Amino acid sequence: MPVVEAVITVPVPPELAFAVSQTTAPVRYRWDPFVRRQHFLDGALRPGKGVRTYTRSKHGLTMVSEYVSFAPPTNVGMKMVRGPWFFEMFAGGWRFAPAETPGDTVATWRYSFRCRPGFLRPFLERVGVWVLGRDIRRRIAGYARGCADPVVLAAAREAITTGDA
Repeated sequence: MPVVEAVITVPVPPELAFAVSQTTAPVRYRWDPFVRRQHFLDGALRPGKGVRTYTRSKHGLTMVSEYVSFAPPTNVGMKMVRGPWFFEMFAGGWRFAPAETPGDTVATWRYSFRCRPGFLRPFLERVGVWVLGRDIRRRIAGYARGCADPVVLAAAREAITTGDA
């Protein structure tokens, strides 16, 4: 099963780094170049294990995903519930760990996927590694910019204060 990964160090502590990653619209759109629309489903008001989200990507593709883990400030994981026809399975995990420099965080984002139909899998998965690899690198770079954006940081700090992150 193919895996793509991106790692970056950001100049904020893990609790704040995690909270930035969980910002929602409209703040999320300031840093996340992948997401065009995103919202919680089923009446959920905040992220958490079992919460489902709807996402429309910059490519115009849509996905319903579910949080399978939510452990602030260290990690979050999701799996695709419904998505593009060519994904048989898609899952992602984001981890946040203290960096060697005090007050900084190492963010590691990883996606794994399996494509269908089976007879096209080798081709589709090679393309998928290239496209998703490019997207995850752009997305984590946007996240790093968000970790320096005063508007994003203020929203993330507020989420920590209210317990929404």
